[in-house]
Amino acid sequence: MTALRRFFFLAVGLFLALPLIVVAGVSINEKQTLAFPPQGFSLSWYGEIFANDEWRSALLASLTLAATSAALALLVALPLAWFLWRRVAPWANIFQLLGVAPFTLPPVITALGLLTFWATSGFYGQPWTAVISHAIFFVTLPLVTLSLGFSAIDRSLVEAAATMGADDRTIFRTVIFPLILPYMVSGYAFAFVLSLNEYIVAYMTVGFTMETLPIKIFNALRYGYTPTMASVTVFFLAIAALVFGAIARFGDLPKLLGAMTSDR
Repeated sequence: MTALRRFFFLAVGLFLALPLIVVAGVSINEKQTLAFPPQGFSLSWYGEIFANDEWRSALLASLTLAATSAALALLVALPLAWFLWRRVAPWANIFQLLGVAPFTLPPVITALGLLTFWATSGFYGQPWTAVISHAIFFVTLPLVTLSLGFSAIDRSLVEAAATMGADDRTIFRTVIFPLILPYMVSGYAFAFVLSLNEYIVAYMTVGFTMETLPIKIFNALRYGYTPTMASVTVFFLAIAALVFGAIARFGDLPKLLGAMTSDR
């Protein structure tokens, strides 16, 4: 029975990995062809991401958008999670619902709402609107991880610090911040990776004035296929694996994903 279970999970894992295997194989084709198994071997398509001005510009735009929007999402989520932890009241859940709502709605609905807002306000097409839009869309991720971090804090530590004469600012700096720092890092990482791969919201807000890598891929498809697109996909997967692997290595990934510990 154990062997059968292992075979089943192996078969499911292989089935899920097949598209990635095909894309990775296509990305190393020697010629510009959508062929699998690959015809020849070449890594030149990966070099195209950095050597070609258009692909390099799209890569920088994606990295800048992901880094800044994730930072903004974290800055919004931190005081909100702090407030929700301190104010244990039914009405406080309204703010948590507002923080989770953008991510729970279908992306196209959120994107259309943001498009309407920026077009009405006259700022449509500005690069910074994509930063704010992604921050709103992905604020749920750091909010969830920070909420888990705050819930894991022993409130007696805060009470002890207050008894010793520490004010709220000192308590946050010396007690709270060191304890939630890993959750801040993980929340930022989750928002960064998903922002890096996001297409719909970015296209609806700045798709005609700034090309991120996902937008560049879809625009390039109109002129034909190149293995560079597959190379970009593998590059994104490598970044995601590196980020999440680092979180799993240096942090408590099951706890960050909401798993209950044995002492609860």
